[in-house]
Amino acid sequence: MSTSKPKNSDTNNQSGKRIVYSEFGNVDNSAALQRGIQEIPPNQQNLKIEASRKGRGGKTVTVISGFQGKPETLAALTKQLKAQCGTGGTVKENEIEIQGEHKQKLLEIITKLGYKAKISGG
Repeated sequence: MSTSKPKNSDTNNQSGKRIVYSEFGNVDNSAALQRGIQEIPPNQQNLKIEASRKGRGGKTVTVISGFQGKPETLAALTKQLKAQCGTGGTVKENEIEIQGEHKQKLLEIITKLGYKAKISGG
């Protein structure tokens, strides 16, 4: 009788790890959990520009809302708007907040970039 070595069941798995059972996912599935965001062209987006003071200690902030795109695009646009207004600002929950009241100036800049925008509020 000849003796043979038992076959290794891990030959198909290149990393050498064999997962038999995983309840909470020690495996990195972050790529599968990320949501796909569609990049809509600027001429198909309807933006609202409004001045707001709520929750800011009386300071006026111009808020641009209605964006549908990737966070990288939004961050680049925010940087450009802040530079042209000469003021600070931030991105919060797909909205751009620019410090100060710059409704008319932002409307002109955004329409030159190809976005559809309206001033809302008083």
